[in-house]
Amino acid sequence: MTELRSLTLGQLATLCSELNWPRYVADQLFTWLWAKGVNDLAEMTNLSKEKRAWLAERYSLSLPQVQRVVNDSEGTFKFTLQLVDGHLIESVYLPEHDRRTVCVSTQVGCKLNCRFCYTGRMGFKRDLAWHEIASQVLLVRALAPRPSPLAITNVVFMGMGEPFLNYDATIEAAKTANAANGLAIGARRITISTAGIPAAIRALAELPHQFRLALSLNAADEHTRSELMPVNRLHPLSEVMDAVRYYVRAKGKRVTFEYVLVEAVNNRNQDAVRLAALLKDIPCKVNLIPLNPFPGCELRAPADRSIQAFARQLWPLLPAVTIRRSKGAGILAGCGQLATLGERIPIRAAP
Repeated sequence: MTELRSLTLGQLATLCSELNWPRYVADQLFTWLWAKGVNDLAEMTNLSKEKRAWLAERYSLSLPQVQRVVNDSEGTFKFTLQLVDGHLIESVYLPEHDRRTVCVSTQVGCKLNCRFCYTGRMGFKRDLAWHEIASQVLLVRALAPRPSPLAITNVVFMGMGEPFLNYDATIEAAKTANAANGLAIGARRITISTAGIPAAIRALAELPHQFRLALSLNAADEHTRSELMPVNRLHPLSEVMDAVRYYVRAKGKRVTFEYVLVEAVNNRNQDAVRLAALLKDIPCKVNLIPLNPFPGCELRAPADRSIQAFARQLWPLLPAVTIRRSKGAGILAGCGQLATLGERIPIRAAP
């Protein structure tokens, strides 16, 4: 059976038209599925019993199953979720002051194999469908500690996978997160992070939605970036930065640059000089992120004094530079630590 939540609002409207149902029924369905997050057609009480019965015969209604939950003393929660085909993904809930953020995955595994990222060790299994991405917010909203059912304030597409290698599904999920009758999260509180896919950055710039862009930069020269991020050989830094400048011109918005600090690789004096020169005149925020360790990682984070020294070189030269220590690092929920390595739950037919 087709998963009812896999139908976009447009597809629901088409279905209603084909059935000679009023157009507003599509809006009612979408609201039940996403704003209210129901998982039982019987709860859709403003639909007639006949409509609910017709849908129940033809559509399933479910969410990924929660397989494991871990949390730390700071309130970070990591959820391991099982998809319908048995694959596992991870999502993270990050509370901080007045922000309650959900970090969602867009792929099972990842193709890019960045050296500082645990997800790359999984290899690539498959893309997530748009509703599998958006459903992570529904699940976290229901399960994480909260003062109200609508407590999620931010969504970041920074979990497992490269969002812009699954562009259409990522954007559809972001639109649903933003929709008033969806998850109702402001577009400026939705951030899509990429390792640098120029065509997708330019496509994002053309959208009317005000989603935020974050670039996983990690080096300011081609050689070092290629050493850390093999994708740079396919999409060189020069092309990525051209696309970023196009985005800035089109949107009039600043970009966030994520810079994972790796000892003796990208934290040298010349790296800071190159970084300042590369980002000169680009409205931006730079997040310096000390490398988060993970099993089998051969790299290491710089010492605190080195991190501070690197930041001090940048502070007079760039508009906003922050040292950001990842929440959840102790439970492998920090930046670059998500992975379900070797894990897959077999799906067996019911007896």
